[in-house]
Amino acid sequence: MRLAIARGELASGDGLPSVRQLATELRINPATVSQAYRELEAEGLVEMRQGAGSFIADVSQDVRARDRTQRLRAAVRALLAEATRLGASPQDLRAALDAELGRSPK
Repeated sequence: MRLAIARGELASGDGLPSVRQLATELRINPATVSQAYRELEAEGLVEMRQGAGSFIADVSQDVRARDRTQRLRAAVRALLAEATRLGASPQDLRAALDAELGRSPK
């Protein structure tokens, strides 16, 4: 959900599935869904309205951009760790990135 919010796929006011519905769909414990919703609420991404359900909060573009940047940096750190495990040099990594960026749709 964080990613969908950061990318703008979930907009302010969008309703979320009930805890029971999402738990059933994902085949996980409802307590897990409830905890995730509480964490998203604590981060200001979700509003839980008694008797009405859970909804995407009004998240500013700045917050979305900051979250997207944090996620991108985490992905880069994971990539660098994997490249180190593979014994890749910085030049190897740059060449692989350039090759993949050239293949990516714009």
